Amino acid sequence: MNFYSIRHLTRFRYSSSISEGIMETRMHPRSDSQQQCLNFSLSVSPRCRPLTYRDHLGNNIHHFDIPGEHNQLVIIAESVVEQQPLPHIPHCLSPDAWAELDQTVRSGDYWEMLLPSTFAVETPALLALAAELDLRRRDDPLSLVRELNQRLFDYFDYVPRHTRVDSPIDDAILSRKGVCQDVAHTMIALLRHVGIPARYVSGYMYRGSEDHDRSTPDATHAWVDALLPRLGWVGFDPTNNLIAQHRHIRTAVGRDYADVPPTHGVFRGKTQSELYVAVRVEAGDRLPALEQKTPIPEDWSVLVESALENPAHVTPARRLQQMQQQQQQQQ
Repeated sequence: MNFYSIRHLTRFRYSSSISEGIMETRMHPRSDSQQQCLNFSLSVSPRCRPLTYRDHLGNNIHHFDIPGEHNQLVIIAESVVEQQPLPHIPHCLSPDAWAELDQTVRSGDYWEMLLPSTFAVETPALLALAAELDLRRRDDPLSLVRELNQRLFDYFDYVPRHTRVDSPIDDAILSRKGVCQDVAHTMIALLRHVGIPARYVSGYMYRGSEDHDRSTPDATHAWVDALLPRLGWVGFDPTNNLIAQHRHIRTAVGRDYADVPPTHGVFRGKTQSELYVAVRVEAGDRLPALEQKTPIPEDWSVLVESALENPAHVTPARRLQQMQQQQQQQQ
């Protein structure tokens, strides 16, 4: 399978209406040596005009502002991605690869992927885990990363909703339970502990009928990039004990989840919000027609139609009322 069609649905429902919402999304797949994003569209309800830019790591970010009153926000991202043939990853490297890695780090700009970050930090629990795993420089960097990928797969039980997106890694380490974000953050912190630059990868994973992955197929996924001499950035998926290759579709990379959340925003109003997310990934050997719409699953149809419909007409009187409400809330 070389081509993947992805539909990513996000809905924020508010217990009472808000007067304005500002949002950034990171759902647009990257185009690099590993994959090419052939088509991407972003539909939002209430309707708006998203602006797009790239950050310093090459991630595609869409930003939009919805100033009108609304009680729910629906975002639908659709993309078509072609995976490129990936180079063969050997089982190991030569023993002098540690010296090569150190030289690469000294001569390059990799320091932010070696320093502690928001979620990938050296805590007492992480250092105790490093000692339990006997994590130290030995053999060669690739062999060590492969071993750590396997050891963390064995260490953690995959338990959806056991942690939150903002949970510290100690919650997962001490309970030995978590989701892909927790396992990725733990691996990143352990790799940085031994001087291997590591970064967080956010994206999607295709699961075919013959695949038996632990991660949830109808959600986003996270894994790790490790910088290795002669190979560059190589993806490892400790949640499923895999090297990240053709079934892994990359949307963004960063120091950890804090750099690359699929959605990040604020709203104006006093209310509670409820989040619903669903992902569908389909694979094929041929490029789908770019103008062909991805079939809408029955349980998504109402939300999709609301995001794709034309914006409702707002009368001048209603627009004035919205402006007055916003001014009152600012006082």
